[in-house]
Amino acid sequence: MTKLVIMHNQQAVTSSLQVAESFGKRHGDVIRAIEAKLNSTQNCAQYSDMFAAGEYVDGSGKSNKMYYMNRDGFTFIAFGFTGAKADQFKLDYINAFNQLEQQTRKALPQTPEERLMLTMDVANRTVKRVKKIEADVKDLKDNQLASAGQYAYVGKHANLAVSEYVALHGLQLTQKQRGALYHDINHGLNTYLGIRTRTQLKAKDFDKACDFISNWTPSTAVAMQVRTESVDMEV
Repeated sequence: MTKLVIMHNQQAVTSSLQVAESFGKRHGDVIRAIEAKLNSTQNCAQYSDMFAAGEYVDGSGKSNKMYYMNRDGFTFIAFGFTGAKADQFKLDYINAFNQLEQQTRKALPQTPEERLMLTMDVANRTVKRVKKIEADVKDLKDNQLASAGQYAYVGKHANLAVSEYVALHGLQLTQKQRGALYHDINHGLNTYLGIRTRTQLKAKDFDKACDFISNWTPSTAVAMQVRTESVDMEV
C-alpha cells in the first residue's frame, strides 16, 4: 500500500502512472483526463494546485510524460472509476494518503520549543554548508595554477631581468655563464614561492613572482663567478 502514495515536494502524492496501473486503465486515458481538468475554463487555477507535471523513463530508456496528483487530484480522477475492485483501490489509496500524512505530521515539530530547535538546527546546518562551500572556493583559488599568459609573462620577465643585469654590468658571457644566471633567478624564484618547478606557479602568487624578478640580483657566488669569468674572457 505504501507504494501507492509517495512524498514529492513535501506533499503526499500519487502518480498518473500508478493510478493507471492500479485501476487497469490506459495511462494515456488518465493523462487525457488530467489535462482535461487543467485545460478547462472553470476552476483551472484550483486544478493546477492538484496536479504537477513529471516524467518517467520506460524500459527503452525513453522519457515520457506523467503527472503527480495530491489527494484532491486523485479524488477528481478516480471519481468516475466504478465497480467493487475500483472501490477497494479507492479505499487503499485513501488509507495510503492518511498513513503517509500522519507519518509526516508526526515528524514535524509540534511545540514552539521543538519548532525553535528545528529552526536552530537548520540554521546551524546551513552555516556549516556555507562555511564548507567558502572553504572549497578558497582552496580552489589558493591552488589554481597560473594561466598560460601569466606563466609566459613570468618566463619573459625573468629572461629580461637577466639581460638587463648583463647589460648593466657590461658583461661578455658565454651561454654557460648566462645559464648560471638563469638558473640562479629561477632557483631563487622557486624557493621564494615554495614550489619545485615553474609549472607549479599558482595564480595567487603571480604578483609575488613579478616582484621577486623585478628586485632580483644574483647570489654573491654566481655574481662573482660570472664577473670573474667575464674579465678573464676580456683579458
